[in-house]
Amino acid sequence: MPINNSEDINMQKTLVLTGGSSGIGLAIAAKFEANGFTVFNLDIQPGMHGRFIECDVRNHDAVCNIIADIASKHSINVLICNAGKHVSANIEATSEADLLALFNLNVKGAFSATQAVLPAMKSGGGVILYVASEQALVAKTNSFAYNLSKHALASMAKTTAVDYAKFNIRANALCPGTIETPLYHNAIDRYCEQSGADKNAVHAHEAALQPLGRIGQPEEVAAMAYFLASDDASFVTGSLQVIDGGYTAA
Repeated sequence: MPINNSEDINMQKTLVLTGGSSGIGLAIAAKFEANGFTVFNLDIQPGMHGRFIECDVRNHDAVCNIIADIASKHSINVLICNAGKHVSANIEATSEADLLALFNLNVKGAFSATQAVLPAMKSGGGVILYVASEQALVAKTNSFAYNLSKHALASMAKTTAVDYAKFNIRANALCPGTIETPLYHNAIDRYCEQSGADKNAVHAHEAALQPLGRIGQPEEVAAMAYFLASDDASFVTGSLQVIDGGYTAA
């Protein structure tokens, strides 16, 4: 969906966000919007915050065209690649189709958005954030393809940081742990349906696995994203920022 031609380049800072309609993405959109950013939310369904642009980030040309259109009218200050999904399976249970589908969304989507935004950012600097996972640092059971994709995003943050530091472009990866999102609840619901377990008991068990004794909230990840996008983090690039309640330290 093209941006209205009457919208000229303005002095507000601009965030381009993929997957900003629910969960962590929704919290990020709300945080940046509340702090005066113009937020463009590229998603397949509308969200409550930002300017929604329907976009399947698996479509490379669509992502590039949309971001080029935004860049023609706005200086893009921040890109956050958040769109993604989880497949619950070990390597034997992961089909080739499942692996390719997950990488098309989690990794190729971030690749497309990054490649599209860099020409605009190279003239004035900017910040790129990848929503990876604590699984970029540690392994979890039945999470082969997801874990692999999050390692790829962490690598993308490091290589982009090194390659584009000379243009004053910073790139970092957010590595959330167990965060209470719709995806989290859907995963627990599926597990309880299959096992007959009590959802409250499963939720309590998950909370107990975290050294802080609770599940993280999307707003806590959004707060870290906003910090990394700010001038307060001007010397932070190529890093993996963990927000996991101490899980990976235990």
